Amino acid sequence: MLTWACERAGYDVDYFARRIPNLKSWIRQEKKPTFKQLEKFTNHTYTPFGYFFYPEPPEENDTPIVDFRTISQKKNKLSRNLIDTINYMLRRQEWLQEYLIEKDSHPLDFVGCASLNDKPKEIAVGIRKRLGLEKGWSNKAKTWQAAIGLIRDKMDDIGVMVVINGVVGNNTRRTLDVNEFRGFAIVNSYAPLIFVNGADSKSAQMFTLAHELAHIWLGKGGISNLEKSYPNSIDVEIWCNQVAAEFLVPEEELLIQWNDVKNQTNRFEYLARKFKVSPVVIYRRVLDLRFIDRDHFFKIYNNYMGKELKNRGVGGDFYNNQNSRIGKLFALNVLSSAIQGRTDFKEAYDLLGLYGGTFQEFAKKNGVFLPE
Repeated sequence: MLTWACERAGYDVDYFARRIPNLKSWIRQEKKPTFKQLEKFTNHTYTPFGYFFYPEPPEENDTPIVDFRTISQKKNKLSRNLIDTINYMLRRQEWLQEYLIEKDSHPLDFVGCASLNDKPKEIAVGIRKRLGLEKGWSNKAKTWQAAIGLIRDKMDDIGVMVVINGVVGNNTRRTLDVNEFRGFAIVNSYAPLIFVNGADSKSAQMFTLAHELAHIWLGKGGISNLEKSYPNSIDVEIWCNQVAAEFLVPEEELLIQWNDVKNQTNRFEYLARKFKVSPVVIYRRVLDLRFIDRDHFFKIYNNYMGKELKNRGVGGDFYNNQNSRIGKLFALNVLSSAIQGRTDFKEAYDLLGLYGGTFQEFAKKNGVFLPE
């Protein structure tokens, strides 16, 4: 069980033995851990404490949802951080679905309303219309963060849970690896969920949001990643990438803007700021329109990616981050359920991952005042 816990966490016994001095002695059954020592080991390996009372390791699903990542990005199995994040999201989604059904809510008609036979351009137009985004909406947002906030709020309004987080829960020691995944979508007709890796750059997060929303429209969830500006041999990913590109950078609008800036040296960066996307998305859109050739594309792509790696990460106010990490739609429903007495406060604490005064302050920041 001890050896299995080490492997489950993605490391060998020697790695944890440097942190838990008696580990090898326990494995050889020369010594037995105390309660506190075993508790420390479970914290290091992110293993539920109760597992160590099983006669043998329990069966776990190492891939809780479909994996759409390209072959070159796949590992033998998903990291513990990603698996735990997906399982946390599945629990929240299950809770919200049950809560909404109890409230006699109706299934969302846009979930799974599209197919791979639909033209990406038409679907992108339909998504913008459903979200209530007017033409040129991204240009009116002053920053990438403001644009992400706007689109996240619009998704909340139509019933899509959006979580943007760069760590597992609130554990800053468990950073999510951008090289492993950019985001995932979990389809559900009552509570569809989109998770975006918050360790990624803001401009890249924007494309991931749109890409995962396309998955919701298609009704096929899964784990996604992008490589060399989103090439992928999987039909679902190709289609979702095309929808996302058209959603964020409409061809009609890009053609107008390109004619104005095509001779400027900073044309790609200018368009990226205007549409609030990564310059990589602009490179790809311009390549698709055949305004640049593939050699030119890969040259500027590789140059940009070297710079982008330095601009990843998140920070800022703790409580503002919670609306991203938890998802405002989910948080408000949990708080409402707690006030109504449908959910006890202990469960509400666990669902939100916030406790005591932190929970109270978070509720107040969202305009919810809990009874003393």
